[in-house]
Amino acid sequence: MSTPILILGDSGSGKSASLRNLDPAKTLLIQALHKPLPFRNKGWKPYDPATKTGNIFVTDKSVDILMYMQGTKKKVIVIDDFQYVMANEFMRRSDERGYDKFTEIGRNAWNILCMAGALPLDVRVYLLTHTETNDAGRVKVKTIGKMLDEKITVEGMFTVVLRCVVRDKEHLFATQNNGSDTTKTPMGMFEEELIDNDLAAVDNAICAYYDIPQTAHLPKVAHTTKEQ
Repeated sequence: MSTPILILGDSGSGKSASLRNLDPAKTLLIQALHKPLPFRNKGWKPYDPATKTGNIFVTDKSVDILMYMQGTKKKVIVIDDFQYVMANEFMRRSDERGYDKFTEIGRNAWNILCMAGALPLDVRVYLLTHTETNDAGRVKVKTIGKMLDEKITVEGMFTVVLRCVVRDKEHLFATQNNGSDTTKTPMGMFEEELIDNDLAAVDNAICAYYDIPQTAHLPKVAHTTKEQ
């Protein structure tokens, strides 16, 4: 079973910027919403079917996302932004009446969540997504409709849930629950409550913890202070 990791954060909190030290040659990036990467992105190129080069696919359709996840030989898969997989389908179907569409949207999202943990053992799947605050004041995954919220606790499908935090213009990942969010990590995986928002470093820590062969990533560069 592969290792799924959930990255939570508001817009501008550093989710996309956390990709900066991943090696694009060894990473599959699926963008549900096409946008420029917020760092110098040499090597991060859209996939060209003619030459079979590039590592970025742009699609918000669950059937395509599942196909790319199953078809790649890369060990690191990033889906950015998972919330738009649901939101975009909802907007395309906004003229439809009834509740069936919410069931289908929820099922499509659930299929992706299940696939994130059903790939080969040495694969890591990072789902980057937005957050919302519920009526109880708890910060959680932002979804569409009640199909997922009432039937599934999305964070419950993950052992590693990191949340983006911005302090004094520094972008970080929270590794521990603060009592009002859904952040969590296994005991001993991270010593500090706040770490640099660097997915390459996170990936190395996960591989070391679970004894997965590590993927050589790029040399570490300074983190950015702005997410596109």
